[in-house]
Amino acid sequence: MSSMEAPSPGRGSPGPSAASRSGGAVATRMAGAPRMSWLTLALMTTSSVASLRAAPTMAVYGLACVFLYLVPAIVFLLPTALVSAELASGWEGGVYRWVSEGLSKPLGFLAVWCQFAMTIFYYPSLLAYVASTIAYVVNPALASNGPYTAVVIMVLYWTGVWVSSRGTKAVAGLSSWGLVIGTLIPGTLLVVLGLVFLGQGNTSAAPMNAAHLFPQWTGLASLVLIVNNFLSYSGMEMNAVHVSSLRDPAREFPRSMFTASGMVLLIFILPALAISWVVPSSQLSLTAGVMQAFDSFFQYFHIGWLTPVIAVALIAASLGGMLTWLAGPSKGLLMISRQEGYLPPFLQRLNKEGIQQNLLVTQGVVTTVIALAYALIPNVSSAYWIFSVITTQVYLIVYLLMFAAAIRLRRTQPDHPRGYRAPALVPVCVTGLIASAAAMAIGFVPSSQFGSGSVWSYVAIVGGGLVLLGLVIPYLFLRLRKPSWRNPDAQAELAEQEAEERRGTTGGAA
Repeated sequence: MSSMEAPSPGRGSPGPSAASRSGGAVATRMAGAPRMSWLTLALMTTSSVASLRAAPTMAVYGLACVFLYLVPAIVFLLPTALVSAELASGWEGGVYRWVSEGLSKPLGFLAVWCQFAMTIFYYPSLLAYVASTIAYVVNPALASNGPYTAVVIMVLYWTGVWVSSRGTKAVAGLSSWGLVIGTLIPGTLLVVLGLVFLGQGNTSAAPMNAAHLFPQWTGLASLVLIVNNFLSYSGMEMNAVHVSSLRDPAREFPRSMFTASGMVLLIFILPALAISWVVPSSQLSLTAGVMQAFDSFFQYFHIGWLTPVIAVALIAASLGGMLTWLAGPSKGLLMISRQEGYLPPFLQRLNKEGIQQNLLVTQGVVTTVIALAYALIPNVSSAYWIFSVITTQVYLIVYLLMFAAAIRLRRTQPDHPRGYRAPALVPVCVTGLIASAAAMAIGFVPSSQFGSGSVWSYVAIVGGGLVLLGLVIPYLFLRLRKPSWRNPDAQAELAEQEAEERRGTTGGAA
């Protein structure tokens, strides 16, 4: 999941003075930005994207998961990285500014809204994974229990809202350890145990021969799980803002992104393979698959006492990431809405700590309703998959707008200063657009792992979630907004916040 930046001042007049100011801002940012090595950027990008949470969804395909990870990496991961690098090096303000400049301000709001809205479904699916992991410490049978999952989601989410509403900054450091505690150590251990397991002559639960390099074709449903990988790869654009901190962006940024892409693929593919070696696909839970594999390996090697240790590490990393990100997307939406008047005053209101508590609570009410679906849908894995697909569908709107904006900006503002120019931008953007649109279309086909539920019910839930959350609600905000919704102090607050962030970045680099 990617972060959201506050908007830069709105689009100016298309005269020479505006271009001069833009050029001066870019030049100043490039000259004053702290220097960063391409390897540091690669590691930052890897930590932003890589996770073990998605491994079970690909482990069901065994060796074919390599193919299913490589395809979206080529047609989505790399285009996203290259295009966002050019946009970030030319226009401050993140997706809102990019789409506003390239297309229109209403579409810019749609992009930033979808970045926020996807978290409404993202957090229930993340916390369902946490609930299943906790179950392996308490009672493994609870991992497939819907009411238990719903209760854990609601308790953890509202606890996170309470912590975030108090402006606590201590949890921010937890995310920096997430890559090590919750990904690298458990992932490496999982792969090593798997290799030793196979090395001792045990048979893999999934066939590992050349005949299984590609997924078995049983119709579109056999490829639907590839859609989840688009969400797994989201976040590459987050660190594109640092492209101007590289000494030689034209050479170092592609090197950084190819390195990060390779590391991300290893972190995604190897643990997924390890899971497929020990847990048959017919028994694999999409939420608890990681712990199923660990539990099986630990029992085989007679070190079962490590199961709760690994569970606690995965839980800590996931909760740390949730707390760190909880207020981020809503904060970006809030700053834009206060400046442009996109949200009603009630949702713009801050508490005494300066936190957007009303927006967080409103989001929490919707999250609670979604959590109840885990208690109503018989299969926890099915509920997890549905919400993961809706999350991906809503987020893909952001990328469709980003690629379209990049093409138009290259044509309408070819001379605008950029610290990095993506090679073959138009073909790269077209590839990203087609891949994103195809993923969105395929997402409406029930997965072969979904079960025997009604196809039309699945389409109605996914389509309803996409249309309502990704289109109808932002349209109503735009249609109903009033001039009184604008906050006259928002521009000054934004400038002060940006100055603080620049000071913090400089201090951190020092």
